Amino acid sequence: MPSAAHLTDRRPEIGADELIASMVPPPRFDAVRFATYVPNPDEPSQAQAVTSCASFAEGIPAGTAKKSRLRALFGGGSGDSRAHGLYLDGGFGVGKTHLLASAWHAAPSPKAYGTFVELTHLVGALGFNEAVRRLSEHRLLAIDEFELDDPGDTMLVTRLLRELTDAGVYVAATSNTLPDKLGEGRFAAEDFLREIQSLSQRFSVVRVDGPDYRHRGLPEPPPPVTDDALEASAEEHEGATIDDFDALCDHLARLHPSRYGRLMDGVSRVHLKGVHSAPDQNVALRLVAFADRLYDRAIPVLASGQPLSELFTEEMLQGGYRKKYLRAVSRLTALARDAAPAGTTR
Repeated sequence: MPSAAHLTDRRPEIGADELIASMVPPPRFDAVRFATYVPNPDEPSQAQAVTSCASFAEGIPAGTAKKSRLRALFGGGSGDSRAHGLYLDGGFGVGKTHLLASAWHAAPSPKAYGTFVELTHLVGALGFNEAVRRLSEHRLLAIDEFELDDPGDTMLVTRLLRELTDAGVYVAATSNTLPDKLGEGRFAAEDFLREIQSLSQRFSVVRVDGPDYRHRGLPEPPPPVTDDALEASAEEHEGATIDDFDALCDHLARLHPSRYGRLMDGVSRVHLKGVHSAPDQNVALRLVAFADRLYDRAIPVLASGQPLSELFTEEMLQGGYRKKYLRAVSRLTALARDAAPAGTTR
C-alpha cells in the first residue's frame, strides 16, 4: 500500500474564472434545506429563523439581476427598503450556515455563495470593478463568516455590497465578529450594521439562539492517539493525508486562506502529528480558517500530541477572537469524533 500523502506537498492555484464558478455552498451543505433544519424546541428563535430566512429567499424575484441604481436604492419599488439584506446573528453551532445555505438553495439563479475571505480574494483576483460587474449579474450573494477583524477588508467588502445592492443584488450574511461588543454569547450585530453604513437600512437582523448543536447530548471528544496509531490509520484509509503539525502551520502561512479548501480536494481523512497550542495569533487564525474548510468538507481529523481542545491558549480564548477559536474547537472536536476508532470516546 502506498504511503499517505502530505498536505504540505500541495500548492493549489485557483484561476479568476474558477473563483466565480466555485461560489457555491461547500460539500457539507450541498443537501441542506430549510426542511432539514431541526430547530431546538427550547429555542423558539430557531424556528422563527427558518420562517424568516425562507420568506427572504421567496421574496427574491426571478429574472434579470440588474435593476436601475435608483430603483434598487429605494428597495426596488417594493416599499420595503430592508428587503435586500438578511443578517443572521447568533453564537456558533446554532445552524446559521445551514440556514444561509438553505436560503441560497431556495433562491433563483444566478446566485453566488462564499466566505468573507473568499470574497476578498475574488476582489483581489478580478479587481474591484470586474468583481462588481460579474457579481451584479447574480440575484443573491450569500456571505458566510463576515469578519470585522481587518478594517481594510471590511470596508472593501462593504463598498462592494453597496455597489451590488444598488444594482439589485440581494445579500444574506452570517458573521464572526469580535465577541465582546454586546456581551457574552452575542455577535456584534449592531457593529456589523454600523460598518456597512448606508446599507444598514436594507438589512433585517434575524437572531438565532441556542447551544452548540454539534455536541448536544454526545459523548466527550476522543483523546489524542499515539504516533504509531496515527500512522497506521493514515495507511489504512485511501485518500488520507498525514502531516507534522508544525510543518502544516508553516505551509498554511505560505498559502492564501482562500486556497485552503482546494488544498483538501480528494482528501478522505486528515492526520496531524504532534498537535500543540498555536504559538501566536497569526498561526491561530490560520488554523481557524483551516478548521472551517475541513468542516465544510466533512473530513474526519485524527491527531496525536495535545488534545484539539487545547489548540488555543487560555490567553487567546480570553481575547478578541474568542468566538472564532471556540467555533474552531467545536468543529474540530466534531471531526475528531468522526475519525475516532471504535471505543475511544468517553
